[in-house]
Amino acid sequence: MTPNAASASSGPSRRSFLASTAVATAAVAGGMPLLAACGGGQDGNKDGTTSGKAAQKLLPTFAATSVVTPDIPAKNGSAAGFTKAIADADLKTGVPKKLGSGGKLKIMAPLWGTPPSNSNPYYKAMNEAVGVQITWQNQDGNTYDEKLGAVLASSEIPDAVVIPGWNLSGKIPSAINAKFADLGPYLSGDKVKDYPNLAAVPTDAWQRAIFGGQLRAIPMPASYVTNIAPFYRKDIFTKKGYDLPKTPDEFLSWAKDATSAKSKVWACDDLKWSAFNIFGALPGSDKALWWNLQDGKLVNRIETDEYLEALEWTRKLYAAGCVHPDAKAAKGDAANRFTAGQVLVFNGDLSAWYGQTAQQLTQNPDFEMGAFDIFGPEGGDPTLWAVQPANIFTFVSKKASKQQIKDFLALANYCAAPYGTKEHMLTQYGVEGTDYTVKKGLPVKTTQGTNEVNGAYDYTGDPAAFIAYPDLPDVTKQMVEWQQRMGAFTKKSSFYGLTITEPNRWTNLANDFEQLEDDIVRGRKKISDMQTAVSDWKKKGGDDLRAWYKKLLDDNGSAK
Repeated sequence: MTPNAASASSGPSRRSFLASTAVATAAVAGGMPLLAACGGGQDGNKDGTTSGKAAQKLLPTFAATSVVTPDIPAKNGSAAGFTKAIADADLKTGVPKKLGSGGKLKIMAPLWGTPPSNSNPYYKAMNEAVGVQITWQNQDGNTYDEKLGAVLASSEIPDAVVIPGWNLSGKIPSAINAKFADLGPYLSGDKVKDYPNLAAVPTDAWQRAIFGGQLRAIPMPASYVTNIAPFYRKDIFTKKGYDLPKTPDEFLSWAKDATSAKSKVWACDDLKWSAFNIFGALPGSDKALWWNLQDGKLVNRIETDEYLEALEWTRKLYAAGCVHPDAKAAKGDAANRFTAGQVLVFNGDLSAWYGQTAQQLTQNPDFEMGAFDIFGPEGGDPTLWAVQPANIFTFVSKKASKQQIKDFLALANYCAAPYGTKEHMLTQYGVEGTDYTVKKGLPVKTTQGTNEVNGAYDYTGDPAAFIAYPDLPDVTKQMVEWQQRMGAFTKKSSFYGLTITEPNRWTNLANDFEQLEDDIVRGRKKISDMQTAVSDWKKKGGDDLRAWYKKLLDDNGSAK
């Protein structure tokens, strides 16, 4: 049987979407200035590089695997797509030999929900299959950064720790270099062949797992195509006879016509993030991606015309009354307003395409959503920028024994088994009859499975990005093909794929820009206020930070 689960890229995306505003304004800070990678000292306190020949010595040798041929092959940076269910009898074996020694590991991870008991049937089945006894120390995902900081500052660190990219702020990056083990002796080069499923993890994702000059983490691979899609109510567009707008001006004109506050229908929710894509602004999801070399000069996204144009267009939508008032007040849930028909367009993580459609199936059978192809500022082809190819990492404590490290890698290799394997089925769905049942040839989680098969083993190893919803094959196809079309217009900026720790003195330099963006689009501030803020940013350290990044680029090159 094939799981109708989210892809490795879409699994954490909702959390990535919710957390990215925090990431966008928090400079990653460590001890000494450091481009995490080869050449650093043992504790990562020297400059180094993650790119070029030095990084090649650290990266695992790539060896693709294809247990099941995708119905929609990956293209232009997209995930692969699987639209068909696979019967239990046809599932392949992805880990022919149990690699765990029977040892014990404690792993800390974020969890959005109530932590299940460590003695639940799913955990027991996974531990038995892998050959490692895992005790999960699940922590509240909403306050995970606080718990993480406290744990890393202490001497009592679990054997392994999951760290999402949006928590790589403050002193956490330098703590990573000081507290976590080098996995290179077990994974670099051909050594990874002892763990074939990890060898099939894309090289771009491994590049992101280099911290402080060493390969320190197991990455969760993701598509590098933007994960923020502008969704629209396709059913309502069809009913009303609306044509899809193809330029920003057409969208604004349509939005004014479609909005009827009296009928409690607004054209859209906040579209700031889609506006950045429409106007070709550099990404705001990772500090390193804010920078790009243009005509020999390193430019930050906040200095570009594209950034200001995106804010101005979003401001016009608000000023025209086309945006739902709850969006202006920054309250409630945009997806709920969308499914209720109160807004006709909202931007959300690509995974919402499946999530909202599946939710509405029993409530509103006429519900249908689509996603706009992102258009350029004058219409036509957009200029899009790649996001990072991995943004959740799992690290092993430096205090872990050699056998514990091997046991952790056995776990990671098991969990990274590809779609179409028995191992993947167990990891994603748990125990049949307890965690899921089979209905019409598809696995459906029970209440117990929903509560227990959630936010644990899926962090510790993942195959290359894929999307598999055989219960909604058309949605799977639409999601992958949207990624492929957008991927055709996606470029990689200068620091794509690199994990960079900025110097401590610039930690808070850009903290206020997110709030200023929101004030501008809502009419509380002006574009001129942003221009003043950028000027101040340059004087207070922005130009010095530019020189720091430029030296990194000159000395080490990019990873593109």
